[in-house]
Amino acid sequence: MLALLMAASMSVSADNTWSYHQESDRLTNQTYSFAQSPLSRPGLYDYLRLEIACKENQLQAVIIANDLIASQNSSFEMEYQIDKKPPATVPMKTFPDSKRKGYTIEFARQIADDLLTGQAVFISVRTMIRKVLSSSIPLDKAAEPVKHVFADCGLSLSGNSDHEPAYSFAEFEQEFSQLSADQQQKLLATIKKLMMEIR
Repeated sequence: MLALLMAASMSVSADNTWSYHQESDRLTNQTYSFAQSPLSRPGLYDYLRLEIACKENQLQAVIIANDLIASQNSSFEMEYQIDKKPPATVPMKTFPDSKRKGYTIEFARQIADDLLTGQAVFISVRTMIRKVLSSSIPLDKAAEPVKHVFADCGLSLSGNSDHEPAYSFAEFEQEFSQLSADQQQKLLATIKKLMMEIR
C-alpha cells in the first residue's frame, strides 16, 4: 500500500514539472528526445502542452492540444509571453498526420532560449474555428530537460550562463521612455559614441 502511495505521489510530482523523454519513431525506427511541459491546472485553462524536441538532429518546438488547431500541414500562429515581458508571435505548422499538434523548426531555438529566462509562459493559439486556446505553464525545472535535448542535438545553451534574455528593442524603448529628458540625451550621446566606434 505504501509503495502504491509513493508511486502515485511521484507520478503527480512528475506531471507538475518539465520532464525529459526518449522515444522511437514507429515509421523510421529513429530515436528522438523531447522536453515536455507539465499541464496547467484543470478548469483554469485549455489543454495545451509544449515540447522542445530533437528529431533527426533538428531542434523543434512543438505545441499539443486536445482541440483541433488547423487542418494537417496548415499554418497557424502561436503567441507566447514569458512572465511580464512583451509577447512574441511565431508561425507554426500542423504535422502531416495531426490537426492537434503543430511545430516550428525556424523559431525553436528562440522559444527554447526564452523558456529558460522566466518563471512561467502564457501561450495562446487561434484555431481554425476562431476559438482561442490558452494556457499558463510553469517553467521551474525546465532547464535540465531542455539542456538534455540541446545536448542530443549537439547544441549548447546561449552564452549567458544565467539564462538572461537578450535585451530587446521593445524593452529599450519602454525603459528609455521612463528616463528624464536630460538622461535620454546623455544616453543617446553614449550610444552615438558606441556606434561611431563600431563603425
